[in-house]
Amino acid sequence: MKKETGQGADLRERTFEFACSVVEIHRELYRREPSLRDIGRQATSAATSIGANLEEADAAQSKADFISKCNIALKEARETRYWLRILIRVAKSERVSQLIDEATELIAILTTIVRKSRERA
Repeated sequence: MKKETGQGADLRERTFEFACSVVEIHRELYRREPSLRDIGRQATSAATSIGANLEEADAAQSKADFISKCNIALKEARETRYWLRILIRVAKSERVSQLIDEATELIAILTTIVRKSRERA
């Protein structure tokens, strides 16, 4: 399999790793804290959608399609951060705190991509 290079590939790999980390937290919470299962499931759904939408953006049919997919990824990153904030409040996990920091960084990156792409459109 050919390894992709460049900033887009780096961001897609970063969102992949982020999603995997959220899945791992969900798995841990599922066993430890049944009352948090739904919140963990929501966080997992949103987190895995970020990278999926960036993969779709990479194959966009137009500039507008690219912007739309990146904007959806941005919204999913914001939603993920929201669910993680709930988890940090009730689960008090240092790992969740680190994921919130990563979500915040992803939001900043995606905001810049969407803004600059709109300026160039």
